[in-house]
Amino acid sequence: MAKAKAPFLVVNPKSYLYGKKSLELALAADKVAADTGLQIYFTCPYADIRMIRENTSHVIVCAQSLDPLTPGRGMGHVLPESLAEAGAEAVFLNHAENPKTVTDLYKCIKRARELGMITIVCADSTTEAKAVACLNADIVLAEPTDLIGTGQVADDSYTTETVKALQEVNPEVLVMIASGVSTAADCYNVVKLGAHGTGATSGILNAPSPAERVREMAEAIVEAAKERGIWE
Repeated sequence: MAKAKAPFLVVNPKSYLYGKKSLELALAADKVAADTGLQIYFTCPYADIRMIRENTSHVIVCAQSLDPLTPGRGMGHVLPESLAEAGAEAVFLNHAENPKTVTDLYKCIKRARELGMITIVCADSTTEAKAVACLNADIVLAEPTDLIGTGQVADDSYTTETVKALQEVNPEVLVMIASGVSTAADCYNVVKLGAHGTGATSGILNAPSPAERVREMAEAIVEAAKERGIWE
């Protein structure tokens, strides 16, 4: 059973990649995880989870979401057990492109925890992130929605203040800052400032070599973690 630990990188192609293309990047990320020792999450469409899990051994395969139901009724919804059975060890929840009500979010975190799945829960503001931290998410992704995909990173004070605020609410939660992160330098900076991890979509997929960009980001995170003294 996987356990969330710092530092980490989330490779998040969303639904831009699927099938063979998704697997190609997952295999590249798997090699980077093996070479660096960094915890790397790889998100993929539901239909690709089993294929990627069966062909990788170092990345943590991450589902894009799930629904708060148990085996039985629920036609058309995403059954948590089916994701775990396919090989997902983590799940994204409450992303801006697939938000949850507070009630459903609480139930989803609870269901994921029952199945031993790591939860990465998104929040649009520090206030919302603090509430999510109280729900005992494993990782809180605190990112202003208007910066997603812009290449514009939240300012340094946002990172330091958000990490501090969430740790005061729940010292066990890991804080992810990723809005606008697109380069290795961005990754280095947010981790150096106190974030436990980061990740990217367009910053990876739009790079001349997405596989090489993953490696650059991972190495930058490791470097920052070593300088902070949080690299084991």
